[in-house]
Parts: sequence; structure tokens; C-alpha cells
Amino acid sequence: MKAKKLAAVFLTSVLALGVLSGCGTSKSEGETKKLTKVTLNEVTHSVFYAPQYVAIEKGYFKDEGIDLKVDTGFGADKSMTALISGNADIGFMGPEASIYQYNEGNQDYAVNFAQLTQRAGNFLVSRKKIKNFSWNDIKGKEVIGGRKGVVH
Repeated sequence: MKAKKLAAVFLTSVLALGVLSGCGTSKSEGETKKLTKVTLNEVTHSVFYAPQYVAIEKGYFKDEGIDLKVDTGFGADKSMTALISGNADIGFMGPEASIYQYNEGNQDYAVNFAQLTQRAGNFLVSRKKIKNFSWNDIKGKEVIGGRKGVVH
């Protein structure tokens, strides 16, 4: 059920973008529709973006007139840099990157326009099964975090 909801939110956002950019027009049979090139920079390649990957593979973006190119920034700072430098049209990242940008006084700041996930998809894994896990179980243990410089 959550996957369907996420897919619906994602595709709704994509369709809204298509309509706003004027590429949601209908075409007659045999007529070739001009595709609007859009570069999306995702903060990381993630299973949580699966609806996007499925939509790309199924041709949903092309059906809506969007020629989508996906780049991976490997960090919100890099995705935001791609966005504000013009190397990306859309960035998938947490809202903190745009808040930092705005607070620094950038006149051409990024605007958050969609929520794709409702909760962080972070998780903790272990080499061994731990029955009745509690956070106290990791005290004094070595924990390998995510990418350098991220919020987690």
C-alpha cells in the first residue's frame, strides 16, 4: 500500500511538472511529440526511489513528453550545487539543503515543491541477529554511518 501511495505522489508530481512546462499536450496518431529535456539529480541511488526507476523503464516520462536524464549527486551538497549551477533542473534531496541555501542569502534559492517520502528510509543492520534489540545494544560498538557530511 505504501508503495502505491509513493508511486501515486511521484507520478502526480511528474504530471504536474509536465502540465506546468506545457508538455502535457495531446498528440494525434502518427504525430511525433517533442520531448522536453529534464535533468534530475538525485541525492543517492536508492530503493526508495523505485517508483521513479519503474516510471523511467516503463516509458511514463516519455509518454508525458519528458526526456528525463537522471544523475546521482552522492550528497545533498552536490545535488544542490548541480541544481543552482544549472546542471540539473530538479534535485531530489532533503529540505535542509534548500534551507541552508536560503539562509546564506542566495537570491536564486531552490524551492521545495514536492514531498516524495514521508519518513526517512534509514535503517540499521547487523551481522548477527539481535533478539529484542534496543539502542543500548550499540553502546561501545562501531557503527558505520552513511555518506560523509549527511544528516543521519
